[in-house]
Amino acid sequence: MKNPVILSLLLALPALAHAQEPPSHLDSVLQQGELRVCTTGDYKPYSYKNAGGDYEGIDISLAKALADSLGVKVQWVPTTWKTLLPDMQAGKCDIGVGGISVTLARQQKAFFSSTLDVDGKIPLTRCENQARYQTVEQINQPSVRLIEPAGGTNEAFAHAFLPKAQLILHDNVTLFQELLDGKADVMITEASEALYQQKLKPGLCAVNPTQALQYGEKAYLLPRDDMGWKLYVDQWLHLSKATGAYQKVVGQWLAAP
Repeated sequence: MKNPVILSLLLALPALAHAQEPPSHLDSVLQQGELRVCTTGDYKPYSYKNAGGDYEGIDISLAKALADSLGVKVQWVPTTWKTLLPDMQAGKCDIGVGGISVTLARQQKAFFSSTLDVDGKIPLTRCENQARYQTVEQINQPSVRLIEPAGGTNEAFAHAFLPKAQLILHDNVTLFQELLDGKADVMITEASEALYQQKLKPGLCAVNPTQALQYGEKAYLLPRDDMGWKLYVDQWLHLSKATGAYQKVVGQWLAAP
């Protein structure tokens, strides 16, 4: 006959394992009635905190739509490109949005949603300088003043591929005016941002927007190891694209003038 103590322990193991599993963010969002959204608010057209203190942009509208699908309100959690991952790991947010690029370094510490869009890195410069800054070789020169926001994948690209250029780190809100005023020569950023800033600031030109210097994807940042939450976000995103709701929001910001 089997030892009754051992038998009872074996029977209890599944329940104990289940009890030790942390609750999914899906459950906590529904229970608390709010979706905590980390965003930098400095990256048009995805996430921008305007003069009135309100957030706007593609991912802001989509985050609101995600919250609506859950029947909850949005709680915006301000962050920076340097603190986005630490804030996610510290449990300050349920999702990170705002033009976030997929990288393996981020994947080691967090989950990503399914891909939003493919968006590679290209140069952005004053229109009269387009011919001068088309390739990595042309930009990776000691005389070139390269301007980037601190802490994101643009700065990482600069360190990895443009070490000879003069790197200027600047906030991502007034950076484009610095470029337009001739205080810097070129920026490396995603094609979507370059094309958007080209519309906002005549005189700036996106260089070869269909020929990226580096392949890239955008997605939402999610807490690591929470498959229940990731599956919900992915399914919501799939349905948003299938119904055209996603494309409608993007078109409001990226449509030709």
